[in-house]
Amino acid sequence: MSVPGESSHFIMAPEMRIRELNSYKIEERNPRHAAVMMLFYPKDIDAHIALILRPEYEGVHSGQIALPGGKVEIYDLSYTETALRETQEEVGVYTHTVQVVKPLTKVYIPPSNFWVHPFLGFTEKRPDFVLQKEEVAAVIEVPLAELLNENNVSSQKLSTSYAKNIEVPSFELNGYTVWGATAMMLSELKMFLKMSIDR
Repeated sequence: MSVPGESSHFIMAPEMRIRELNSYKIEERNPRHAAVMMLFYPKDIDAHIALILRPEYEGVHSGQIALPGGKVEIYDLSYTETALRETQEEVGVYTHTVQVVKPLTKVYIPPSNFWVHPFLGFTEKRPDFVLQKEEVAAVIEVPLAELLNENNVSSQKLSTSYAKNIEVPSFELNGYTVWGATAMMLSELKMFLKMSIDR
């Protein structure tokens, strides 16, 4: 089954970000590449997805909600391998326990000049999360039903790396506000899952 693509990203992108993306010649900026894992697993008989809270630090993604993942290293053979390796390093989920279902649509992040390649995967039981403290402050376990609930989509006034006090589409998940590239990727995941359920 095909994935929804960029149109699903734009649902959760601020208007300024959409205009910014449309104006860029991205490949001329020589972007770096990263990969993330949308990891599903069972908990209390319900499907959950693991998000992470980044620590506070001097950088563009300080204190944000993200998906486990990171930049491609020269020894990674594929983006899939990057997503699996980074998920093990950041939250302690062993690569051999994750079954990768499919890639979703890559997202460009202007402030850090990265193409991010998301992958959908799952484990057959809840992982014993072990956090890489320098990279991860907490794992946020979000029930699938919460992600799919339309009442959890809202708009917040936030200050971003490129504008102050602007309206930003966001998810409210487990008491956390999820916006930006993570929300854009989750938007595609949500649409893909709803398409799968409706079939």
